[in-house]
Amino acid sequence: MKEADKNNKELNGATEASTPSNFIHNIIEEYLEAHPNNKIHTRFPPEPNGYLHIGHAKAICIDFGTAQKYNGLCNLRFDDTNPTKEEVEYVESIKKDVKWLGFDWEDRLYYASDYFDKFYEYAVKLIKKGKAYVDDLTPEQMREYRGTLTEPGKNSPYRERSIEENLDLFEKMKNGEFEDGAHILRAKIDMASPNLNMRDPAIYRIYHAVHHNTGDKWCIYPMYDFAHPLEDAIEKVTHSLCTLEFADHRPLYDWVLRECEIENPPKQTEFARLNVTNMITSKRKLKAFVDEEVVDGWDDPRMPTISGLRRRGYTPEALRDFCDRVGVAKADSLVDIALLEYCLRDDLKLKAPRVMGVIDPLKVVITNYPEGEVEYLDVDNNQENPEMGSRKVPFSRVIYVEKEDFMENPPKKYFRLFPENEVRLKNAYFVKCNEVIKDENGEVVELHCTYDPETKSGSGFTGRKVKGTIHWVSAEHAVDAEVRLYDYLIVEDEENKGEMKQNPESLKVLQNAKLEPVLAEAKPGDKFQFLRNGYFAVDTKDTTENKLVFNRTVSLKSSWKKKKK
Repeated sequence: MKEADKNNKELNGATEASTPSNFIHNIIEEYLEAHPNNKIHTRFPPEPNGYLHIGHAKAICIDFGTAQKYNGLCNLRFDDTNPTKEEVEYVESIKKDVKWLGFDWEDRLYYASDYFDKFYEYAVKLIKKGKAYVDDLTPEQMREYRGTLTEPGKNSPYRERSIEENLDLFEKMKNGEFEDGAHILRAKIDMASPNLNMRDPAIYRIYHAVHHNTGDKWCIYPMYDFAHPLEDAIEKVTHSLCTLEFADHRPLYDWVLRECEIENPPKQTEFARLNVTNMITSKRKLKAFVDEEVVDGWDDPRMPTISGLRRRGYTPEALRDFCDRVGVAKADSLVDIALLEYCLRDDLKLKAPRVMGVIDPLKVVITNYPEGEVEYLDVDNNQENPEMGSRKVPFSRVIYVEKEDFMENPPKKYFRLFPENEVRLKNAYFVKCNEVIKDENGEVVELHCTYDPETKSGSGFTGRKVKGTIHWVSAEHAVDAEVRLYDYLIVEDEENKGEMKQNPESLKVLQNAKLEPVLAEAKPGDKFQFLRNGYFAVDTKDTTENKLVFNRTVSLKSSWKKKKK
């Protein structure tokens, strides 16, 4: 069965489960059988040119998880070979994300820049073997000479420079005697190769730029495809696990290791990258959102970055569970975001206290409740997890309910508040709507209700029944908060089916939410279920001593059904 078909089957509530085999584990087990005394060694090699996104979460789980499974090692290594796009901010964010996901590189934190001297020596070695040359073609000329998928390329007029001339030019490049772009060092492979990556690829270029790790020591920098296999080899990595876009680069990966005469070279294996509906997993596009201020930073809760998901209220357990459920495949597929949201609900349902938060309040006066009286109701913190205990919730004459829980002229099967209708207040009493108060614009601003003191929740009342139960908050004790409701940052374009567009309604801010008093003690990052409204987390960036901000992490409804085991 194709991976996409399996995902669709799961999303439609399939009860039959067929877990795809992990071909990477099969490869490693064959390797260990042939090399029983060897230790598995992997690496997670991000480029520090942006924040990690959910696709990187899958790669982290595969790289570190595989090493854990086979009692091996996994390095965290920054492929920092392009100083024009890299920043220390990205380095620090990546380390934080990996730790937050629950993985530890121990003492194995490395940088490609740690090996710049060795890369230079290997480049010189290739020149001496006649396997690399300095080229003077402009970028436009290189594209012209490269050929196409159907036509072979042609040799550069500088391809046959002598070894001595190439060594002299390359040293001058290193010494800063040429401007950016004046020369490049290219591998000498085959300009007629059907694989464009093997048509004399560039392996060194000139950049007069300050590097975050090496300062201004270097003005030439290795290309990723040259540096990456050598980094793996230097660190004694056994299995270099990459996403599918690197499959066409594998012949070059192997060529570099072979021509540099690396003993016990690492083996590159590719797996399908993670694509999720309504999510962008392109650092370039995500950076554009940040630069154009579509969002308020890389950690905006609408962003599919790990930091954005963390700020929104996602848990590392939910992300790891999601990656496990998606599995490891050889072919790209598209995973429904509903599965990700299901994993979060599944993780939070027994962890998050269940509280009452009225996010769009309507004032209700219970006219026959004694003025000035307050009673404290005993309420479970999480009915599905008795170990979480209970709390006291104040009830008084004036309360708030959701505006959407009242309609003056309701349709059939509307069971909440409307004139002369009775509902239960969650964990409290029956109330009946008697009077509707409107402002000068005809807007409903207040309801007057009466309560039945015999109907107290938990009192054993067995009289008449009501069909609706709504949540509420005591006005006198309510905590003020700002609530942010998020929708997907990108959605399908209705005019151009199959294409995605930015969602102009991805954020709705409600600044007058009323929450029960226990939430006054909530700390940044704390998570709760607001009854009937979803899971919410205290914002870690904008919450202050004087301002409480909640992000809705996920709604309560899911379209994904858990498979039966």
